[in-house]
Amino acid sequence: MASVLVVEDDPGIRAELIGILTRDGHEVRSAADGFSGLREATRTPLDAVILDLGLPDLDGGDALRMIRGISRVPVLIVTARDDEAEIIRLLNAGADDYLVKPFSGGQLTARLGAVLRRSGGPDGRTGAPNPREPIALGPLRIDPGPRTVHLHGREVPLTRREFDLLAFLAANADTVVSKRHILTEVWRDPYVEDQTIDVHLSSLRRKLGESAAAPSLLRTVRGVGIKLVTPR
Repeated sequence: MASVLVVEDDPGIRAELIGILTRDGHEVRSAADGFSGLREATRTPLDAVILDLGLPDLDGGDALRMIRGISRVPVLIVTARDDEAEIIRLLNAGADDYLVKPFSGGQLTARLGAVLRRSGGPDGRTGAPNPREPIALGPLRIDPGPRTVHLHGREVPLTRREFDLLAFLAANADTVVSKRHILTEVWRDPYVEDQTIDVHLSSLRRKLGESAAAPSLLRTVRGVGIKLVTPR
């Protein structure tokens, strides 16, 4: 059983979501607007948030960024917007997955279950395969305990998924890892789109001070996968 917060302004849809999740055995809390959802997220231990984008008081994208400012709780976006650029923006802003309306109850429970498994929530306690001991690769240091990354002594602020991806690549340093392997081991879902990795990889490169055109640490081997090169 997971503790799930549903943030949805439409009473009918909210009641339907609560019913689906309750029947699936989850403890469900709900909020009808963005600020109420944020208040609930700050005072209640949660395993996941299901967040609608079309809220009456706050854009869902802004609500997502505010949630990310206070919590690493997995966020599943539900939206009527199917614009690819918007979806990429939300994933880059910290969303863990998304569903485009209309969707079935089966799709909702499957996506939520996948998000919980990837995050190490109630349905997947193992979480991403991060090493227990710190990894030091030249000037790059990754500490799984506090989940911090330092490069040349400077802390690099990363999202939860960015940290998991970098830690996994570092644990396999100087080895090309396929995207399918990354999705299976880090996202815990081999059926997530490869584009999801590309979005997180692009953000990681930017934060590490490099780009796809001039990579230093993170190298893409076309048609094979990704490799973290031990920095010198």
